[in-house]
Amino acid sequence: MNALVLDRLQFAFTVTFHYLFPQLTMGLALLIVVLKGIALRTHNERYDQAARFWAKLFAVNFVLGVVTGIPMEFQFGTNWADFSKITGGVIGQPLAMEGVFSFFLESTFLGLFLFGEKRLSRLAHFGSAAMVFLGSWISGFFIIVTDAWMQHPVAYQVLPNGTYQMNSFWGLVLNPWAWRQYAHTMCGAVVTAAFVMAATGAYYLLDRRDEEAGKLFVKVGVIAGLLSCLLQVFPTGDMQGKYVARTQPAAMAGMEGLFHSEKGAPIVIMGQPDVEHQTIDNPIAANKVLSFLIYGTTEAEVQGLDSFPQKDWPTTLPLLYYSYHIMAGLGTYFVALMVLAAFLLWRDKLYQSRWVLWLLMLSFPLPYIANTAGWMTAEIGRQPWLVYGLLRTSQGFSPQVSAGNGLFTLLGFLGMYGLLAILWIVIVYRLVAAGPSAPSSHTHPESITA
Repeated sequence: MNALVLDRLQFAFTVTFHYLFPQLTMGLALLIVVLKGIALRTHNERYDQAARFWAKLFAVNFVLGVVTGIPMEFQFGTNWADFSKITGGVIGQPLAMEGVFSFFLESTFLGLFLFGEKRLSRLAHFGSAAMVFLGSWISGFFIIVTDAWMQHPVAYQVLPNGTYQMNSFWGLVLNPWAWRQYAHTMCGAVVTAAFVMAATGAYYLLDRRDEEAGKLFVKVGVIAGLLSCLLQVFPTGDMQGKYVARTQPAAMAGMEGLFHSEKGAPIVIMGQPDVEHQTIDNPIAANKVLSFLIYGTTEAEVQGLDSFPQKDWPTTLPLLYYSYHIMAGLGTYFVALMVLAAFLLWRDKLYQSRWVLWLLMLSFPLPYIANTAGWMTAEIGRQPWLVYGLLRTSQGFSPQVSAGNGLFTLLGFLGMYGLLAILWIVIVYRLVAAGPSAPSSHTHPESITA
């Protein structure tokens, strides 16, 4: 493998591993505010206790997110120095502002929330939770603004030396791609947090322990999960998909495996792309649905990959196709499961429906997979461009960094992040096993026995 491939693999691995943590913290930040808000209004200690429990898990994920996020900042100057040199005049400011909100606003108020409950008034403690939420979501916004500029560059000018300079800060942050992507991403984060919360509650109920907390976690998780899953599909997913079709039609064709332009284009629910023969093997398709979803009419023509030079096709087309379909398929499953769980909750039968509790508990890894597949869809779909239409990926890496160095550091990250993953699993397992009402010294896990 050459240096470019290794640099791409290294950044793909580090950013994928890193995003396991922020997606949960951003989602939990909102749910903790909800718990604290209900506690403030009702003076019900159960909600305060629940907020304390989830704050511990939030803190663990926040620390791991910071630790795994820092190396990516350095990779911009090592593996992707040419990209940083050419585009730093645009992406530098939103990345700096993300650091301000993440490390100053979010970190400061997280400390107040974790250690200040006995020193602050109830209203002030709720305010600290709200500021943690605000900091985490603003931090996420500036990351999205940076990525959105790479997907749909706006508000820039080309300097005489060939580099790009931002010419309007407000033009950058009001990028229409950014707001669509931000809404979709934040819904995905809430989906993750809702499934983790519901799964934890289901574990307690199935194991017949901490049942009051378990019922509360399931209830909040299912309600939040239902709302966020529906919003993930419509309107945020719908808006994002239509905008991709307008601004990156080659990416949309690759996502759908549409090799040839077609009026009344079908949507392929299942099938295997054959790039060599430019067909879909064993397709299960719904006729004319793709045209309707994108353009609102079943007769509209959708551009296929044959409308574009092959050098501008998304690279690794099968991976793009499968990533998109995994994301869409899991999103459909999430909606179905949460609708079922919400119906049983409304009928007051969810806590006794052990088979649904098992589904909730076993489904907690799936939002991580769906979010990862969604980001893969966005980033692979942009290829072969690093900045869409302006800078190819082959022009952005650091030619001074050899393939050997790239491989060595990739292996180093694999080992280091493997140890961090083990540490995270052990800490989270002990916190969940201890339960929300157990003393801090209680860390002996219990197994599901029935």
